[in-house]
Amino acid sequence: MIDHPTMTIPLASLENFVFHISNTLRVPVLVGAVLALAWVLVELGSLVVELVRRRGRNPVLVARATGAAREALLSGDRPLATRHLTGLASSRAMQTVFVRILAAVANSPVDANLVAINLADFDLGSLRRLERTRLLVRAGPALGLMGTLIPLSPALSALAGGDLAELTAKLRIAFSVTVVGLLVGMLAFGISLVRDRMYAQDLSVVEFVTAQLETVGQPDPEPDPEPAR
Repeated sequence: MIDHPTMTIPLASLENFVFHISNTLRVPVLVGAVLALAWVLVELGSLVVELVRRRGRNPVLVARATGAAREALLSGDRPLATRHLTGLASSRAMQTVFVRILAAVANSPVDANLVAINLADFDLGSLRRLERTRLLVRAGPALGLMGTLIPLSPALSALAGGDLAELTAKLRIAFSVTVVGLLVGMLAFGISLVRDRMYAQDLSVVEFVTAQLETVGQPDPEPDPEPAR
């Protein structure tokens, strides 16, 4: 089948247009790969800090600090209760939710809706922090693949022209970006797994503290009347 000339010209123009788009993306992809690597290294350092802050926190310490905060709240000393709970906080977001929950349970009666909203906001904040590394899990290898394929076209042109120096330079860039992209994806995946477990533990601690503090100010249940004889 012979291609019609009127169809061949637009097809060639379309191919050139796609080639120019791909060639234009070469520098942004390289910059994006470097920024993604810097980003994942920052997240790795942040993970180390989070792990250090959680060191030593155990159920016994959580129960003891919660009990002390409850006693302080019963005596009307909210700042002391805040200091007791601050030792359990492993992040600024956790400190903030403790302060908000203390303010909510100090009211009489307790505003259950406000407590629920604070818990939901804390959980959503944890999910937002997880989204950063989950994005890098996909973006890192994608940038690596794009950085590999884009230099292949000029590399093949250099091979056809016998320019071995240009061919070597393009292939070196292509393979280097691949390694960077895979490294970003691997580190981001590991950080996401560890943070997923840590944030679930943080939410469990916040929910336990909330459940213990919600009983502050509530009247004690009246004893059952003695049965008539």
